[in-house]
Amino acid sequence: MGVGCVSRPSRETQRPSATQVGRRGTLEDMARVTIYTTILCPYCHMAKELLRAKCVAFEEVDVTGKATLRAEMTSKAGGRTTVPQIWIGDQHVGGCDDLMCLERNGKLDPLLCASH
Repeated sequence: MGVGCVSRPSRETQRPSATQVGRRGTLEDMARVTIYTTILCPYCHMAKELLRAKCVAFEEVDVTGKATLRAEMTSKAGGRTTVPQIWIGDQHVGGCDDLMCLERNGKLDPLLCASH
């Protein structure tokens, strides 16, 4: 399956192709990534683009108009209400700026490749 964004109201997983996975190892080697988003959020789109560029599979949880999912995200994120909210494995890394900072500082790849 390609990594294109499929707009569905439920939880979905973006998966890289077999060729893309081969460049980074197997999906089993990578930490699970979950990103809570909304449809029109430019920061959500930037964070997903970085993950796609790195050939990272992720579960996207669209909270647009879904109070229950938004409350779940806020609770898990320690009260943070903005999107995106991103987890790598069990570690909450924060939002788009936090993800970009990890990338700039060379700390994102080790988190992504950590065993889970």
